[in-house]
Formats: sequence, C-alpha cells, structure tokens
Amino acid sequence: MSETTKTTVRVIAFPGAPNLPVFAAEAQGFFAREGLTLEFTATPSSVYQAEQLAAGTFDIAFTAFDNVVAYSEGQGAAKIMGDPGFCVIAGATQLELAFVVAPDVERFEDLGQRSIALDAVNTGFAFVLYDMMEKHGIDPKAYPFAAVGATPQRWQSVKAGEHVGTLTIEPFTAMAVNDGFRVLMRSTELYDAYQGGIIASRRDWVSSNPETVKAFLRAYLAGLDWTLDPANREAAEALLLSKMEAIKPQAAKPVMKSLLSERSGLTPNAAILPEGMQKVLELRSRYGGGKTLSGIDRYLALDAYDAVMAER
Repeated sequence: MSETTKTTVRVIAFPGAPNLPVFAAEAQGFFAREGLTLEFTATPSSVYQAEQLAAGTFDIAFTAFDNVVAYSEGQGAAKIMGDPGFCVIAGATQLELAFVVAPDVERFEDLGQRSIALDAVNTGFAFVLYDMMEKHGIDPKAYPFAAVGATPQRWQSVKAGEHVGTLTIEPFTAMAVNDGFRVLMRSTELYDAYQGGIIASRRDWVSSNPETVKAFLRAYLAGLDWTLDPANREAAEALLLSKMEAIKPQAAKPVMKSLLSERSGLTPNAAILPEGMQKVLELRSRYGGGKTLSGIDRYLALDAYDAVMAER
C-alpha cells in the first residue's frame, strides 16, 4: 500500500514507559502493515489531552480510565461543554502509581504542610494519593496541592525542590529512586486491582471509523505481543531508551521489570480489568463530587476490540 493511501491516526498519550507497545508497533511496521500512519503526541497535562480529544484534534488517547468516567459524569477538570462522548476501546495497564517524596521524608507524618504536585486536583490518580494520605491519618481536604501537569513536569518540580512529592509512573519512579528520592507508598500496596491506563476515543469517531479502529487495535496488540515476548527483552529495552532519553541505562531494567509485570504494568491482550475499573469508580464516588457511581458498561465501546480478539 502506498503512503498516499494510508489512513492517519492521531494519538495523544501521557509520557511514560507504558507507551512502549506503540513505539514497538511503529518500529516493527505493524501500523504500516494495517495501512495506518501514526501521529503520536505526548500530552503536557490531562486537561490539555481531554480538551484536544474532545475538539477532534486527536482520534485516540492513551489515558486514565478515570478521565473517561469523569467527563462522562460531568466532573472533568477541563471546561468542556456537554458530554464529549469519551469511551474505552481497550485496556492498557494495571499501572503502579508511586508516591515519590524528597529524601528527608521517611514517613507520611514528615510531609508537614509542604505542597505536593498533582496533574490536576480532581483526577483519579490524585484520588489514589488522597486514599494513601487518609490511610495514614492525613486529611487531603486540608492539604496544599499544586496542579503542575503530566509526570515529567511533576517529577522535575519535586527534583528541583519546588514540591515535596508527587505520584509517578515508570520510568519516573525508577529515575527518582536512582536520584536518591524515596517511595513512601505504591498503589499496588493498596489495591488488588486498579485500572490505570486505557485506550480511549470518542463515540462519534469510533462509529464513523470502525475499520480504522480495528486496524489500530490489531497493530497495537501486535506491538504489545512483541513487547511482552521474552525473546525481545533486550530489543524492547533498547527501544525504550531510544524513545525516552531521560532514562539512565541503570534505571532501564527496573523500569522494564515493572512495565512487564501484570501486577504493575502492561495488561496482556490489552484486556480491561473489571475489578480495577470498579476500584476507580469507588474512588471517584468518594472524592469526585458526591455522586455514587457503579457499573462500568456505560463507559465501554468494545465492539472493535471484541472483533479483533475473535480474529486472533
């Protein structure tokens, strides 16, 4: 197929190691094999991602499941008129969130009233931190938080001493530990399952482009299979280092170990985690504005995923 006949798919994702299957699918030619050209953008924040996905600037987002829930319920951090129709088209990660703090903080009690960097104060990952704090006797309602943006910006603000801590994902957790910072708690210590990352889109785009959605998922799943194959471990590590130059070589192996663990990283077959999704709903019900949420089906649009999995 010639380049002129390929379909362009515009993707926006949070920076991080969970993007490795996308990098692999592009490097191995899986998107090209499906007749797709990928335009990949790293988002500076969840607000920007939601605004641009809603506006149609992007077709697909690798984002938190809670973001789909929030905008479906009118609780999103960005000011978007009406329901943008965000929906989950596949799973992506269990995702381990680590509460990284300054080296002098040994316990939650040592936080004092120093500010903590968040992406935004009303997102699902922030709710995980609130839960951690409550379990250690700290009322998050009385605590100073700062909306800083996506993980790279948050980590840099903590590293520079502007804030005492933040939540990180890989590779930033390993980078922080390598630089002498401390992990006070991890989400995997709190929850048996937590649906961190998913692949999302808009219902109008999905319904208008069913074959493109299936082609994208076929390519992504091929990239995921390649990433999870032990035979490709060294090549996958090298690819990640080439795509994320901030990762120091000595941090690469801990990052890959976490990423390849079903407990803290990529989900085989990009399957959704129903129990993990229910945990997200439970946290948003508690911290997101007083509305009790239950039942995940209204947030899902898995027809294309189910069709692709049936082919496999």
